[in-house]
Amino acid sequence: MHISDGVLSPAVIAAGWAITILLLLATLWWSKKDSDISEDIPKISVMTGAFFVASLIHVSIGPTSIHLVLNGLLGVVLGTLAYPAIFIGLVLQALLFQHGGITSIGINVINMGIPALIVYWIFKKGYSAGISPSILGAISGSMAALLSAVMLAIVLISTGEEFTEVAYAAAAANVPIMIIEGILTGSVVTFLLKVRPELLPIKKEK
Repeated sequence: MHISDGVLSPAVIAAGWAITILLLLATLWWSKKDSDISEDIPKISVMTGAFFVASLIHVSIGPTSIHLVLNGLLGVVLGTLAYPAIFIGLVLQALLFQHGGITSIGINVINMGIPALIVYWIFKKGYSAGISPSILGAISGSMAALLSAVMLAIVLISTGEEFTEVAYAAAAANVPIMIIEGILTGSVVTFLLKVRPELLPIKKEK
């Protein structure tokens, strides 16, 4: 999911950073509007740490890599704060371990952060419609991984024809990741329902 430096054009890099900065401001504003962000710092720290560690274990495929993302889990648990959490995780990975490029952080955050926001919305709406949170968690985990793979492929293909095969290979390699993420996210949601249901975005829709 991480795109390296030297792959994207200057225009794509600039657009990625511009969109990411706007989304960071928007998600922080929205989260502050809904609750006191300072109260969520412990939760954000734990989830960012999980994201950081999970995606460090990766397999390189050309200018990108495949690995667990956990962006669906972050979306379900953190809501709109998932985007800033993913941004922090990717910045630390790029600076500390050179995992992913520095110039491509904007695009990388978009590829992983936007799916997290989408599945957060799906989880909340699905719960309000009476769908089991455990099922929604599994759907959210798989869907976030799927959307990230599709967005990664689109970015690579739009960069140049030489990356077309890499894009298809990365998308295909992410199929087992989607299954694993769905099972993992569904399991975590089931566990949280039993021990810490307040960590899930379910009370707001009651």
